[in-house]
Amino acid sequence: NTVLLSGNGPCEQHCTSVGGRPQCSCVPGFSLQADGRTCEDINECSSARACQLSERCVNTVGSFTCQRLITCPPGHQINNDICEDINECVQQSHNCGPGFECVNTEGSFRCNPKPRCPVGFSQDAQGSCTDIDECGAGAQPCSLAFNCINTVGSYMCQRKIICSRGYHASPDGARCIDVDECQGGLHRCGEGQLCHNLPGSYRCECQTGYQYDSFRRTCVDVNECWRYPGRLCAQTCENTPGSYECSCTSGFRLSGDGKNCEDVNECLGNPCSQECANIYGSYQCYCRQGYYLREDGNTCEDINECSQSIGQLCTYKCVNVPGSYRCACPEYGYTMSPNGRSCRDIDECTTGAHNCSLAETCYNIQGGHRCLSLSCPPNYRKVSDTRCERISCPNYLDCQNTPLRITYYYLSFQSNIVIPAQIFRIGPSPAYSGDNVIVSITQGNEENYFSTRKLNAYTGAVYLHRQVEGPRDFFINVEMKLWRQGTPASKNNNFREAEIFIIPAE
Repeated sequence: NTVLLSGNGPCEQHCTSVGGRPQCSCVPGFSLQADGRTCEDINECSSARACQLSERCVNTVGSFTCQRLITCPPGHQINNDICEDINECVQQSHNCGPGFECVNTEGSFRCNPKPRCPVGFSQDAQGSCTDIDECGAGAQPCSLAFNCINTVGSYMCQRKIICSRGYHASPDGARCIDVDECQGGLHRCGEGQLCHNLPGSYRCECQTGYQYDSFRRTCVDVNECWRYPGRLCAQTCENTPGSYECSCTSGFRLSGDGKNCEDVNECLGNPCSQECANIYGSYQCYCRQGYYLREDGNTCEDINECSQSIGQLCTYKCVNVPGSYRCACPEYGYTMSPNGRSCRDIDECTTGAHNCSLAETCYNIQGGHRCLSLSCPPNYRKVSDTRCERISCPNYLDCQNTPLRITYYYLSFQSNIVIPAQIFRIGPSPAYSGDNVIVSITQGNEENYFSTRKLNAYTGAVYLHRQVEGPRDFFINVEMKLWRQGTPASKNNNFREAEIFIIPAE
């Protein structure tokens, strides 16, 4: 039994089971190969009976086609099934003779006779007429005294000329023309030199800014700055190869002519912190009043008039301000005088700016005031705001030991008073010859700031002989005893109470 197996199995195209074994076969147009499995195309065109005599057989895969034959007319050939013209002239298949020229035509060619060349011309291989160089021929047509000059279609003979050195004959031999040694590279100028052609010769020159050194036979740079000192540049001349350059010192810039220098206005760049004055070639900085110029020459710094003043600018306190100073007074008790330098005491007692009671007396001191009340001791009565007098004298001893009157003094001094300073003087009034007084401080001098001195026989004084750091108040009792003609004069004995106010120095 024959069974068609599904798939090709081991076969390339068809597989059939015969007696239980696979058998391969091929489709029409193919034949089974010797291996019994693969198929090969059958070339039907190898059989003469495939197509008719007027057709051409073309084999295809698994089949074939018959095409009608193309016949080209004479003078043509088939190319890709197209009849094309044959160029007999290019293929040299023409039969034109040596005196003719082949010209191709469609399907054929023709032979045209070649033109003849005139006298002085010859025909080349292409048939063109070219000029005959009679002068280049072996036999010279001119005699030895003449030069042969070829022309188009002929020639001419010219008499020979002899040119001197530096010249050569013109192409026509009629004249001598100059030899340009510079352009032809025939000169012997050295490196850095320029060649200038001359009639019959040439000249070697150095470039501008150079001069010829005959020893070294070369061009060397000319130092114009040394050769023409002070004539080329207004300020500084710097030599350069073949030339020179002008420059200017600080404070100047080079003008447009490249030689002169013009002043630079440095002040336009604001180099100074305050005032700037342009000067020729530089500038100068200035400072306003109250400032000084620092070492850098540009910066202004404030002058501290308070610390640098030789004299005393202010009586109390100097306050430095930018560019100046001002005087100040203590916060209380003083006002500034119209001169702006000294402090004027405010009299609180006069202006009524005190806080004293009706029973007290206002006493003005520098920078303040004191409220004082005077009370007389027993057996004394108040005769004025500053004096008490004795009322009675019960016995002689009391009259000798107690003063006739007590006077109160109120004194104020600045702490920087020059010592020793005389505070006040005391003496009898009237005074007589033979009077003698003894002045002593009986109370209030425990720290020994004060002392007494005898100025003469009838005058004594109280001194401040130690510096006091103010402010401070003192209350001292000063007693004067008078001896008249060697006898105590009790009625002239005086007792002084001094209240001393030490105020801070201005």
